[in-house]
Amino acid sequence: MPGAHQFSHDTGAAASSAGLHQALGMVFQIAGSSSKILVDPNSLAALAHDPDTCLAMAGQVGSQVKMRVGDRWLIANIRSLMLDRRDGGAIIADIDFLGEGDEEKLTGRIYGFRRGVTRYPTPGTDIYPVSSYDMQQIYAADDRPHVQIGTVYPTMDTRAALYVDSMLGKHFALLGSTGTGKSTSAALILHRICDLSPQGHIVMIDPHGEYGAAFQQNGAVFDVNNLALPYWLMNFEEHCEVFVTSEGAERTQDCDILAKCLLAARMKNRLAESIGRLTVDSPVPYLLSDLTAILQNEMGKLDKGTGSLPYLRLKSKVDEIKGDPRYSFMFSGMLVADSMQAFLAKVFRLPSGGKPISIIDVSSMPSDITSVVVSVLSRLVFDYALWARDEPQRPILLVCEEAHRYIPASTAGGGQAVRRILERIAKEGRKYGVSLGLITQRPSDLAEGVLSQCGTIISMRLNNDRDQAFVKAAMPEGARGFLDSIPALRNREAIICGEGVAVPIRVALDNLEEARRPASGDPSFTQLWRQAGGEDDILTRTITRWRNQGR
Repeated sequence: MPGAHQFSHDTGAAASSAGLHQALGMVFQIAGSSSKILVDPNSLAALAHDPDTCLAMAGQVGSQVKMRVGDRWLIANIRSLMLDRRDGGAIIADIDFLGEGDEEKLTGRIYGFRRGVTRYPTPGTDIYPVSSYDMQQIYAADDRPHVQIGTVYPTMDTRAALYVDSMLGKHFALLGSTGTGKSTSAALILHRICDLSPQGHIVMIDPHGEYGAAFQQNGAVFDVNNLALPYWLMNFEEHCEVFVTSEGAERTQDCDILAKCLLAARMKNRLAESIGRLTVDSPVPYLLSDLTAILQNEMGKLDKGTGSLPYLRLKSKVDEIKGDPRYSFMFSGMLVADSMQAFLAKVFRLPSGGKPISIIDVSSMPSDITSVVVSVLSRLVFDYALWARDEPQRPILLVCEEAHRYIPASTAGGGQAVRRILERIAKEGRKYGVSLGLITQRPSDLAEGVLSQCGTIISMRLNNDRDQAFVKAAMPEGARGFLDSIPALRNREAIICGEGVAVPIRVALDNLEEARRPASGDPSFTQLWRQAGGEDDILTRTITRWRNQGR
């Protein structure tokens, strides 16, 4: 490409004094959202020591440039740079167009920025660096309700805003490898939303017991000691996951028997008389002793040639769970009263009383029932929204930490009830006022299509190539330049794109106050291994809790 371009401006020291009016180069190739520009390295060198951070970083990967088309400024993000040795050392850069803004006649500055481009530049159009003032105009939050969560890279003072209604209305995902500050970032975003909407309704599934410490002041924390989740709120599919242990043809037979006996047990409740058409899924209380008695009676009616083994399997499993103290938070004999309204009010924060978030700590629950607990809670959120359509709306946000556990890519094995309900919320929830927030360190392990249902994606550093590819496939094309920097993000930095932001941004997230942080810090081995003493008492207390299963 010898002689392919001639830069019409002065270079060197004049560029620094000229500031914004100094062209960096020109448009070289236009190809829709992704195009190429030629950058003059002398202009970049002249701006390198400018006191304005944005001007000093002009021309670097991840920075922005602008170009004038008519009476508007077009803004583009630099995705990649390549040195063209054949043409005097010019730099060829790939750019992605972000949007456009109007031009102030007197100053030439940008105002009224909006996403999307209505008119593309022609080859030969000059390009200019973007100043900190321009960045503030580009990323300035408009009148929509929003929360500020950090500072836009590479500026020092331009605040990054998330538009709450847009983000929650179409779901969101927070992704990041272990150790990148994912839990603290999730707490930051949720705290900001709680501060904005103290009468909100948020339910968070906490699999590690991290978030209770962060939301003691503005939330309610529920665990095995105070959740009191009535077993009869389970639907038939969830009952099968708990009580049916067989596989194949035997499982089908056991499920058929359980359906018949469960319906009969529900019908013994006086509430059944007022319900026109009771089904096996109806959330009507029943006694576990009634269920085992009905199984026993049905077994007694069998012909001699009919096997009683399915009945014995079901009865023994029910008796086992009923007598196991680890399951008492859900299968206690104290949970037979019709407490559905009180339970929903407690967990969904109806009313919130200034504490809009429920933290459901499932870390101390038996692992074989955790997925069923999450399934019941998720389905209650969806079913409540479904049956409350004719009432004044109370939208609910369901946040799932370690989401890949509950929406796995595999359709085999147990835990499919929770997978199905969360997939349904992802697809249909927004119609009924249910928002889904997914937090995961392994996005590639999520069920196919779930991530693409999230309108806003907040990606922190991802170390795994497969996870990076998965996220890139789910993000819009205009954010590709930002995505290339995902492996190089520092801790507590994130790329945000989608409905929740005006344009894709790279953000240095705010520090959260100590009292509002989750209990997710890594232990200091070198410091703790210098401490000694009291080991006998530690072991005694630990073994007591161990044997009592935390009660």
